[in-house]
Formats: sequence, C-alpha cells, structure tokens
Amino acid sequence: MKRTKSPAAVPCGKTAPHLDGIELLIRKLLVQLGEDPRREGLRDTPRRVAQSFAFLTEGYSQSVEQIVEGAVFSEKYDEMVIVKDIDFYSLCEHHLLPFFGHVHVAYLPDGRLIGLSKIPRIVEVFSRRLQLQERMTVQIAECLQDILQPKGVAVVVDAQHLCISMRGIEKQHARTVTSEMLGAFRNQTRTRAEFLSLIGLSAARTAGG
Repeated sequence: MKRTKSPAAVPCGKTAPHLDGIELLIRKLLVQLGEDPRREGLRDTPRRVAQSFAFLTEGYSQSVEQIVEGAVFSEKYDEMVIVKDIDFYSLCEHHLLPFFGHVHVAYLPDGRLIGLSKIPRIVEVFSRRLQLQERMTVQIAECLQDILQPKGVAVVVDAQHLCISMRGIEKQHARTVTSEMLGAFRNQTRTRAEFLSLIGLSAARTAGG
C-alpha cells in the first residue's frame, strides 16, 4: 500500500510572531488565572513569555534550504552515517507544554553526503514548532530523503513529555519512542537492526516507521 506523506510543514519564511500581541494575551491570561499582572513578580512576565514563545517556535520562519546552504556534496562513501543523541526541545501542540529528549538519525548515502552539523540544524527546524512527536519524526526523515535521495533514512526520537509527567496520568519517568524508516532501513531487516544496535535500542522499543 502506498504511504501518504506527512502533513506539510508550515511554509518557511513565515513572518516573526507579533510580540506585542502575545504579550497582551499573556497579560489577559494572568488575569483569568486570578493573578495581578501589575505586581512586581509578574510585571515583566508577559514580555518574557512572548520572547520565549518566539524562540521556541522560530522553526516556522527557518528554511531548510537556507540552513543546508550547499552543504551537500558528491562522495563515493556508501556506508551508514549516524548522528545520534541530538538534544532537542519542542512544544506539544495539545497542551503547549514541552517535550524533550534525543533524536538519532542515520542515512545510507547514494553518492551524496551532507555536512554533519546540518543534521542537528534540520532537527531544530522541525522541533522548534508546535509539534507532535510522531509528525516531527516523519518530517525529519522525509526532509533528509528529499535532500539527499539516499538508499535509506532512519530517524528515532526518544522523548519525555511534560503533559504526561506534570498533569493527567502524572507518570514522571514515562518516555515515548517513535521511529521512521525509509528505503533500506524499512526493507532490509539487517540494516535496520544494525542502526538500532548502534544507537543502543532494540526493535522492540521502537514504534512507527
């Protein structure tokens, strides 16, 4: 069965968030929570929160093309390339609470390599948005597939969600692991197993892909 592409990313080049508007909303939120935004401890909070949200969602205004900036080059190397333990922070789009952890990325080149530092930068583009972990996992994998046209791409995301830890079921140690496997990583069991072994996981711990 043909797989459908993940929902398209919000178009790059979106204008920066309107800080004054966010500040006003936060001020109103504080009032609705029963607080006085004029008191000393909260006087500057609306502006700080607005600036914080602008930073945490700056991925909307970033372009993958600009980040890669010609850092894709021809090379005959054809063994697995892995960049693992990439730290990330994102915001769950359901509760606007953080989720964070590590991203592990691998690809099997087919005549094209990408500068290693660009892979964490690509992770940042998609993590600094209002996100679902599952969607972010797919977006990172499909982005690298589109850029490099390799023999395969694998992405595993291991994260802790504060909407699970701080509210609701309140399980502080629960972690969510998602994966997206394309090409050889999906079709070849040994290739997939090698990648999971090298990042310290087993097939039983991954989901998706």
